[in-house]
Amino acid sequence: MMSEPSAHVLTEDQLHLREAAREFALKEVLPVANELDPIGGVIPQDLLDKMAEIGFFGVMLPERSGGLGLGVLEYALITEELSRAWMSVGSIIRASTLPRALPAERRAILEPLAAQGKYLGAFSLSEAEAGSDVANIRTRAVRDGDDWIINGAKMWCTFADQADYIVLFARTSPTPNERRRHLGISAFMIEKERGSFPAGIRAAPVRKIGYHGWNTFELGLSDVRVPGSALLGNEGEGFYAGMVSLDIARIHTAARAVGVARGALEDAVTYARERVQFGEPIASFQGLRFKMAHMAAEIEAARALTHHTARLLDAGLPCSDEAAMAKYVASEMAEKVTSDGLQVHGGAGYTTDFAAQRYWRDARLTKIFEGTSEIQLRIISDRLLGKVAR
Repeated sequence: MMSEPSAHVLTEDQLHLREAAREFALKEVLPVANELDPIGGVIPQDLLDKMAEIGFFGVMLPERSGGLGLGVLEYALITEELSRAWMSVGSIIRASTLPRALPAERRAILEPLAAQGKYLGAFSLSEAEAGSDVANIRTRAVRDGDDWIINGAKMWCTFADQADYIVLFARTSPTPNERRRHLGISAFMIEKERGSFPAGIRAAPVRKIGYHGWNTFELGLSDVRVPGSALLGNEGEGFYAGMVSLDIARIHTAARAVGVARGALEDAVTYARERVQFGEPIASFQGLRFKMAHMAAEIEAARALTHHTARLLDAGLPCSDEAAMAKYVASEMAEKVTSDGLQVHGGAGYTTDFAAQRYWRDARLTKIFEGTSEIQLRIISDRLLGKVAR
């Protein structure tokens, strides 16, 4: 595969980091993905251990805690490489990101464990009626002495079974009025044992068409008791904490989308060189050559926007609009590029014998999670035209 034009604007250290992640992804992750994704298998613990040893779980955690102490750009570089092999592996490194609202003394204890992959979390924000409309959360948390009692139902909680904790959002006070529905939502850190759920939590696996490698759950909460210390940040301000974290999450998703699309392109190039029709490799057919040239150009454009946005965030500059643009552009690109990659494979692409269909299935999800494409367009258009009066 030709070197990416974006390599020219990366530092020497960033290039070495990317190369190390690329080598690991192709040698360690890709064979596992090819074996387990077709049967819906789960990412094996030994692979997670290898990731922890290299430092992938501590990319943005401070060096004093055993992390790499790097920024969002490096996080995006590693994410792209891992996602090129298996998007689920490119996603799981996010599970080491501890809530920023944790008190300093708890961070000092838990960050080193997170950097070693020994303290990983799941995120539970969405509900059946609160997907894009996050402010519509119905799950309730009420005080009971020094504790909180939580009741409700949550959707789309990936890795909930194997996580060491779940960051869960619940309403702690009534909605003030229709214009301020986001007020009164709080975030809680529910600690748990790996492989099980706390008393009062029922978990049902979601029957996904892709994003294999880990399980996603619908959670039912019935009188779940958590200590007062489980509250993250200030009561009633969880919505803001959730929204702040979305900038990084959307850059992460954009990088995942670029990685998946790159996998589709690289596999398409390999297949086109090997597949012979009418006495010659299909790579010699102009229609396919132009298709793959277009795929490469679209990938590079999305990557450049993603890296630009990551640099803004690393510089401490506001970039919510750019994050929405990067997420939108990259995810829309990924669906199209992976579909074209499958097309290059012809009928073979519609079988599980080739990874083309995996890239296609996983890319489709990037247009939905961390805010749908429609939500990203709303964010961007509101910036351009102002919000529509309701």
